[in-house]
Amino acid sequence: MNPVYSGLITVTTAGTAVRGTNIPNPGGFYLKAHPDNTDTVWLGNDGVDDISSTTGYPLDPGEQMIVGIANLNQLWFDADVSGEKICWHKA
Repeated sequence: MNPVYSGLITVTTAGTAVRGTNIPNPGGFYLKAHPDNTDTVWLGNDGVDDISSTTGYPLDPGEQMIVGIANLNQLWFDADVSGEKICWHKA
């Protein structure tokens, strides 16, 4: 089986947070709001395994960041518009 190095997370329904995929990587992850998104996506973990526009870190279409976490499932993702995506790649 080939190792997984990158993927997409889709927020199917705006306002309903989606947990990151169970992908361990001690080096962290590059995260980028998909360039075809039409509005802001939010990411983070508010301490109760959720995220929203009032508790998350915003990424507008095409914006990116590096997150130093050991597993992508430590983060939650939400969006202002249904169907928005976050691209990820192991750092």
